[in-house]
Amino acid sequence: MQIDMAYSDMEIHFLGLTYVLCPLLSLSLLVSVVLPTRVSAVVIEGSCSRTFSHPAAVMVPSLSAGLGSIALPLLSLSHLALAQSSLSLSPSSTAPDSASNYLDASFAGFGIEPSNLFSFTGGAEENKLSVKLLQNLADYSGAPPHIRLGGNTQDYMLFEKDYTDLAWKKNPSSTAQGNIAADSMIIGPGYFEALNRFPKDTPVTFGLNMAYMEDDWEDRIVAAAQGAVSGMTNVKLYSFEVGNEPDLWLQNTFRTAPWDGKTYTTQFLDRAETVYTRVLKPAGLPSSFFEPPATASTIGTTFEISQLVTAGMMEGRNGDNYVTVWNQHDYFYFIGVTQTPITLNDLMQFDQTNTQFAYWEKQVKIGIKTGLPYVLREMSSIGPIGMPGVSDAFGASLWTLNFLLYAASLDISSVQMHMTDNSNASAWQPIELYGRAPFVRTLYYAHAAMASIVGNGNGTTQISSMSTQNVGASYDGRIRAYSMYAHDNLQAVIMLNGKQANESQADKGSFTFTVNFGSSNANKDVFLSYLTADGADSQTGATWNGMTYNDVTGESSVVDATVHKVTLDGSGKAAIPVRDSQAVVANIGWQVGSTAVLKSDGSTARKSNASPRTMPTSSTAIVAMIATTFVLLALSA
Repeated sequence: MQIDMAYSDMEIHFLGLTYVLCPLLSLSLLVSVVLPTRVSAVVIEGSCSRTFSHPAAVMVPSLSAGLGSIALPLLSLSHLALAQSSLSLSPSSTAPDSASNYLDASFAGFGIEPSNLFSFTGGAEENKLSVKLLQNLADYSGAPPHIRLGGNTQDYMLFEKDYTDLAWKKNPSSTAQGNIAADSMIIGPGYFEALNRFPKDTPVTFGLNMAYMEDDWEDRIVAAAQGAVSGMTNVKLYSFEVGNEPDLWLQNTFRTAPWDGKTYTTQFLDRAETVYTRVLKPAGLPSSFFEPPATASTIGTTFEISQLVTAGMMEGRNGDNYVTVWNQHDYFYFIGVTQTPITLNDLMQFDQTNTQFAYWEKQVKIGIKTGLPYVLREMSSIGPIGMPGVSDAFGASLWTLNFLLYAASLDISSVQMHMTDNSNASAWQPIELYGRAPFVRTLYYAHAAMASIVGNGNGTTQISSMSTQNVGASYDGRIRAYSMYAHDNLQAVIMLNGKQANESQADKGSFTFTVNFGSSNANKDVFLSYLTADGADSQTGATWNGMTYNDVTGESSVVDATVHKVTLDGSGKAAIPVRDSQAVVANIGWQVGSTAVLKSDGSTARKSNASPRTMPTSSTAIVAMIATTFVLLALSA
């Protein structure tokens, strides 16, 4: 094989085809794309005197920074040589019946442990980092992420209207039952004053204390509910969760035997009826304002959705139905409960997520068949507070994005990733802790990506999971692909490569997705937005769509201003390599985040990417196209 390269006009002769690049400036690194030995008649001709020969490789020039990144960024051509597997995808041109319903703009949210609220909002001073990070997501999706203010500590709290501090305090007169007493903490109006610092109209599911059962329980729960209704003036009260994980109450001694799903249903309805009659109805709010059962796990219990329906949960009282959605919790892994050890590599094996969640999938279907939505209000990779080197590594960000898309494809209406101020699984650390100042974890970048995907459809985003079988042993269980629809038409394909490749691995492999976007999209540009980092084990340095987020202010800044794209062929196809430990959103017609996102009130949110982007030069795109062609030939040989 012979290759002659010129700094002037360049012709590439490849299997009878001729490509002319004129002019091609500043050629730099020479890298190899390995082809089978029978493909050797490739000549790149020009006036340059440099000649290179190799019996079984085509030498393709990459481009210096002066030309901008080629259309397949973050995956240098040297990495293409390592590609071992590929997958052909043919998403439906219109939303299939199996696609999700339209995703709510607040779909991907957060849970905040109630005792940690002031860490995230700030006490005497506003936590500007938290507020800005939430506002970013609101700008991308069209509405702030849904916040569930709930967890174990909701069942420790009593509300006292005369306590106005921007903090909670220990109850000096605690008398209630429980391993940690059900009246051990006091909050007041300052609690909701702090909560109102979050972006305007942030939907909030607020956890009421159901564990408390002293003689004055009715007045106590009414006081807390009234405090929430009256106190949330900037954020928006969406619903009440009454009690946290009642399936565990025999263990934490909030209840004694007999305690089962039927008894729980009775006590739940008692409290819902009281709150509706004394608080919600006078405020003009509906009776269907409550989210049972908020269970940790219903496997082998009497708290399954169908069992609660049988117990009368949906019948309500006096003709009033109190249930608005079915609410359950889960963790992929829970330290002290899950018996087997876990590694980052385990977390990135996406098939394991499906296996772990299989039982919950059944509950989702059962819940939806009752005519009510299903939400997952407490979820995370590793509970209760994560695991260093696993839940805070970039691989967990890929897990998070995959889980959010997977949940959406199941028609789960909302997911809240649980956060505490000391958790290695929280999207950001809101306060100084362990000698480290507040900072943004790589997990946040997955939320930024998901919010951008949701906002890309302006209220009409639907997600459908695609088959990713037969990808080869080295990628088995680690490849995922989802189609995204806007206005019922194919708009994007999201591809994830969960094969672990750490920072220290110099030559990372890749997986090639050959996507048929359909003949109606023939010759169109498809824009590529990457969720990436230096490696799966990276705890810093992540980017989404070329952006990074400041650890102090939460402000985004563009660190890669190039618009990355591929042009579909005459039948609407393109080959898109995705580096190991990386994800990409391939969007038809524009870059995700470059168009206006509508808010629920019809006004316009800011664009995701405020900074101007640089388009690749024409010669850059041609080289990228040829490089991709080489890869496809190599893989198909």
